[in-house]
Amino acid sequence: MIKLLMILLFVPTGIAPGFFGPNALPVIDMNDGQTYEQLRVELAADGYFGFNNDKTADLFARVHVPLFTRWANLSLWMPLCEWYSQADGTGYGAGDVYISTEVQVLHHSWFKTEKAKYIPQMTIRLGMKTASGGQYERKRHFDSPGYFFDLSIGQTFPIRQVSIRLAGSAGFLCWQTTEGRQNDAVMYGLQAQLLHEYFSLQATWGGYVGWERYGDAPMSIKARAAGHIKGFEPYVQYQYGIQDFPFHQLRVGLVYNIDILKRKK
Repeated sequence: MIKLLMILLFVPTGIAPGFFGPNALPVIDMNDGQTYEQLRVELAADGYFGFNNDKTADLFARVHVPLFTRWANLSLWMPLCEWYSQADGTGYGAGDVYISTEVQVLHHSWFKTEKAKYIPQMTIRLGMKTASGGQYERKRHFDSPGYFFDLSIGQTFPIRQVSIRLAGSAGFLCWQTTEGRQNDAVMYGLQAQLLHEYFSLQATWGGYVGWERYGDAPMSIKARAAGHIKGFEPYVQYQYGIQDFPFHQLRVGLVYNIDILKRKK
């Protein structure tokens, strides 16, 4: 009995991002301490390469919806469809759906003091991952749900015509591995942005660390360049997997912002 308990508790399951496709449980994009005051609709195309001849392409969609106020958002995102080629053949399928709610808990505009500009912005996020992604037997997605929550904090520093924004985040991520077992992970991230009226540059380092310590500690660096043209944000993003995410990712996308709160008023 004791031997069986030791096996159940300490033997790694291998249901971890280091052994699955790039959309199984990637490093979740971190928040920068702010919620969105506009409806953001995003569509992008991804290409992944670099691991054991695994080549993956997908169509990605995401939306951020202000919940009657700029201080709370509902966010949904997913790979609508992925196409892949790996050692045991080719295939395609839909990915997991992610749903989260972000709430602003601290913002400098709430304070009417002279030093309010030094107060950082802070958000909390609570989210979940569905088990809608298929082809578990081909190691494309986990056939299990998950959930996460985190806190992010950020501050903007104006410098003439541009601004520098620094942000950090920390949180918790959990997903089911096998029946009766789950993996618990600590999430983390650091981000720097260069902001201009017509463009922005962004660099993010982040990941999470699971307790099994067997393919479940993905870490990556993401670099993003975007333009800002009358509500449109065309962008390109590159992600490099440092550990337990053995892929390079190239994403080309477009974001459209709609001021639905102003139109509603």
